[in-house]
Amino acid sequence: MTVHTALFIGLGVVALMLVVALVRAMPQHRSAIPDAIGSAIGFVTNFFDTLGIGSFATTTSLYKLFRFVPDEKIPGTMNVGHALPTVVEAAIYIGIIAVAPKTLLLLILAAVAGAWLGAGFVARLPRRWVQIGMGVALVAAAALFIVTNLRGSQFGLTGDALELTGTRLWIGIAVNFFLGALMTIGIGLYAPCMILVSLLGMSPTAAFPIMMGSCAFLMPVASLRFIRMGAFSMRAALGLTLGGIPGVLIAAYIVKHLPLTAVRWLVVVVVVYAAYAMLRSAFGSARGEGAAPEATKAG
Repeated sequence: MTVHTALFIGLGVVALMLVVALVRAMPQHRSAIPDAIGSAIGFVTNFFDTLGIGSFATTTSLYKLFRFVPDEKIPGTMNVGHALPTVVEAAIYIGIIAVAPKTLLLLILAAVAGAWLGAGFVARLPRRWVQIGMGVALVAAAALFIVTNLRGSQFGLTGDALELTGTRLWIGIAVNFFLGALMTIGIGLYAPCMILVSLLGMSPTAAFPIMMGSCAFLMPVASLRFIRMGAFSMRAALGLTLGGIPGVLIAAYIVKHLPLTAVRWLVVVVVVYAAYAMLRSAFGSARGEGAAPEATKAG
């Protein structure tokens, strides 16, 4: 059995595990039927995700804009809802871009290990700390989009390798482990992964199977912990899934290319607004908590 065959089988296994976990969790969620807005968000975010924009920053921004999901449940909802569309993405790109099997497998496993450790931590965080973490994540995402637009997807580098060896491989494993952990708090892996592979001398196209394969395995793994702890919105997650899979297929097989620079500038504006709103909510709630004891004394 080849590594690629094993990866395809693995994608099927993690997808099935997630579906079973969701079915078992449904009786605990009364309003589990997705609506048109939730499915539309899933379609749009996964459409652009397939083209390399990423889905976490845009989903967080739309959720915050429409007040669609409680802030503390956004990380879990995104991991659960985007997981199956990302499995479809990974199956497509692992099949068409020939990254060296050893490099692909080790970087994916590193990201999964990071996500497994990170999900248990994030699911237990208080609402305010989730808001602060996601606000910082959105600022970082906006910065990455700006850098990508100003310097290009290769960041001035012209590497064309499809394999990492020696020290570069160990660096890639360590960084992807860290990126997998950050995924669980809402920091998307796509833009940082593109930077990583470019800095390590790989072809920018190599980022697609690496980042999509990493997310396709780590998101279902992380989702199992979010589902078990109830740290997600079932209705919103199902909307992301049902709208997201058609979005992936249309982007991959029909559209294929868009003027992504213009799209990224638009995303920067939306993401910066969402970061401001998220951090304002976090520090506003902190001021409210601090004022409560004084009000009690005065009474």
